[in-house]
Amino acid sequence: MLEVRDLTVRFGGITALDGVGFSVRRGEMVGLIGPNGAGKTTLFNCLTRRCDAGSGTVRYEGADLLAVPPHAIAAAGIARTFQNLGLFPRMSVRDNVLVGAHHRGGAGFLAASLRLPRVRREEARLRAEADGLLDRLALAAVAGHPAAGLPFGTLKRVELARALAGRPRLLLLDEPVNGLNSAEVGEFAGTLRAVREEFDVTVVVVEHHMGFVMGTCDRVVCLNFGRRIAEGTPEEVRRDPGVMEAYLGAAV
Repeated sequence: MLEVRDLTVRFGGITALDGVGFSVRRGEMVGLIGPNGAGKTTLFNCLTRRCDAGSGTVRYEGADLLAVPPHAIAAAGIARTFQNLGLFPRMSVRDNVLVGAHHRGGAGFLAASLRLPRVRREEARLRAEADGLLDRLALAAVAGHPAAGLPFGTLKRVELARALAGRPRLLLLDEPVNGLNSAEVGEFAGTLRAVREEFDVTVVVVEHHMGFVMGTCDRVVCLNFGRRIAEGTPEEVRRDPGVMEAYLGAAV
């Protein structure tokens, strides 16, 4: 589904990604790990066209992803969450989720302004789908509540629901369990495994919580200083000397 080859991203004199390459098969859950500053979020930003690559290629479902404009990423079947919650605090949980389905609406400005019948039907359909997602992720009770003031673990599930509202085929999760307690991490892991099967979605997850990554992902890719230093099964990566050195700070 996704093939990254020799991807390089520079910001001035800083090389954030240095010839990174890896692939993701359809239906997989791949973990992307590495110390702070390794280039993980930069990679996500490149895949979602929030920043440009200096060189390299990214093929998504056989097409050149780097040629897709940023506003067309969601329609291409890619959705993401963020390290820092990207929710609208004053909007209700339901409306935050509906934002994720915006690209699936076909009504133009004039039709929406006139509130034509087809616009109302479309809104009703999307609202029903959003309510289905809220129910599936145990968020129905807070559907009408503003995002502001809700527990952090709840907001993480709202972000997941918003991403799923776009009906993605590739889901990019940036530190989805950061800040959660151990019980919430276990609950989120179970939810994510079920969501992958139920929605037939391929997942790439950036995360520092090693227990979550090693217990949830099929394969793991490790970056350090913008370079890929290891790739394989969770157990293979866990035992890799280069990975241990990157995390422990000394040769093992």
